[in-house]
Formats: sequence, C-alpha cells, structure tokens
Amino acid sequence: MKYLIFFCFLIISHTVHSQDLNARVQLLAPQLANSNKRVLDILEASIKDFLNNKRWSADALQPQERIDCNFVITITDWDGSSNFKAEAQIQSNRPVFNSSYSSTLLNISDKDFDFTYSEGQPLDFSEQNYISNLSSLLAFYAYLITGMDYDTFSKFGGTPYFEKAQTVLNNAQTAPNGGWKAFENLRNRFWLIENLTNKSYNPIRESLYIYHREGLDVMAENQSKGRKAVLSVIPQLQKIDKQKQGSILNQIFFTAKADEIINILGAAEPQEKIKAYNALSVIDPANSLKYEILKKP
Repeated sequence: MKYLIFFCFLIISHTVHSQDLNARVQLLAPQLANSNKRVLDILEASIKDFLNNKRWSADALQPQERIDCNFVITITDWDGSSNFKAEAQIQSNRPVFNSSYSSTLLNISDKDFDFTYSEGQPLDFSEQNYISNLSSLLAFYAYLITGMDYDTFSKFGGTPYFEKAQTVLNNAQTAPNGGWKAFENLRNRFWLIENLTNKSYNPIRESLYIYHREGLDVMAENQSKGRKAVLSVIPQLQKIDKQKQGSILNQIFFTAKADEIINILGAAEPQEKIKAYNALSVIDPANSLKYEILKKP
C-alpha cells in the first residue's frame, strides 16, 4: 500500500509539474577552421539557452526533475556568413522508478538540420508563425521529447505536445529547408509526427507506456513481472508492423530499445528468448544480428 501511495504521488507530481528540459548541447565542426570557434561557441550557448530556458509545457518541474536530453549538432558546411549545413543526433532519457538506471527513450538522427544564423542573432520562436529554421527545429524536438516522456507516464499523455510539434511542422511547410514535407522522405520529421498523431499507430504509443510503467518501473521490486510486461509489447508491435510495414515509429522504438530489450531478456526462459527472437528479427531487421544472442541457451 505504501508503494502504491508513493507511486500515485509520483504520477500526480509528474502531471502537475513541468516537463522542462535539461539539454546538453554539443556543436561539432570537424571540417571548419579553429578561427571560427568563437562563432560556434556563441551559437552553442544560444541553442542551450533556447532549449533549457523556455517552457515547453504548462507545468513547472524542479531543476532536478527536468528531462535529460542531448543534442549533438555536426556542422558539415558553412559559407562563412550565415548559412550552415548540419546534421543532428537527438537523444532523451527517462529515469526508472526505484533505481539509478536511466532508459534511452529517443535516439534520432536528423540529416536535414540546415539553418541560417548570424553571430549574436536571437533565437526567436512563435507557435503561430515560422520565424527561422533553427528555432523551428529546436522547438519541434523539444515538444517531441516532452511528448515521448509524457507518453511513458500516462497513456497518450504526450498528445498535447505532439500536437504542438505538428503545429511547428505545419508552420514550416513554406520553409526552403528539408525534412518538413511529406514528399521529401518517408523517414523525416513529417512522417514521424504523422505517426505519433495518427490513431492507427496508437498501439505503439500504448506499448511505450506498458514497457516503461508496467515493465521497467516495476523491475526493481519484481523483475519477473516487469520482464513479462516488456515481453507483452512485442506481439503488439509485431501486429502493427504487419499492418504498417516500415513505420518510422517502430524504427524509432527499436533504435532506442534494442540493446535494452536484449539485456532484459537475459534472465528469461530459453523458450521466451526464442519466441522473442523470432518476432524481433522480423520486426526489427536492422538489429537482427544483435538478437542472435537470444538464441543461445
């Protein structure tokens, strides 16, 4: 009963307080001369300030409760003025109840992270209008990270934040930069947020909740029960994969979770491992070699 009361408090506090970010930002420019370092340092600080000092929800978390995330932005080309070509790796993590373990929730590579920026330029953002590609990119991922986190604490709790990310995307449809439009790529920002706001993919979002709240969060107290909850989402994901083959949302899930799933299944019964392997190697062929270890007794 004491555990139940504390856990209810945890859920309520997560809902009542803010989902602000604790973003670590790293700006890399391996192809640029050291003489440009000052501009990049100022840009890195501006991005960090933009992510960490804006309210991305209506709530108010304590500093130690913010969502941990990483933005590694690699500048691939710069015209020496204000035009940057870049790629980004965005990752977010979620704490696991009653443990020191932090679970990777999101691990996305964005190859279309191009933007314009002049030294000292403020990163202005509006929910009503497109102002710049950089602020739109950062806001889009801030809302995405917040929504994913909320989805793991309450079923479909991330919906308001995915809708905000959808608004950012809609406003950016006139932007000349890539990644915002449906016809450009089947695995870009457009299709990611389309999947997250499309009810056909709700079983994947529900699986995120079960995996974390009924799986990872109970493993410290009952490892077997937690592992069974994690295993229970695999058939659901397999069903969606058959209906919506190649879904970017399934890919996002397994990019973040493949290694973790393997570790969780380490203590499973041999027949459970084989059953999981047969499903996972089909749903997630990109990681099929990793799953081979599940065939070992």
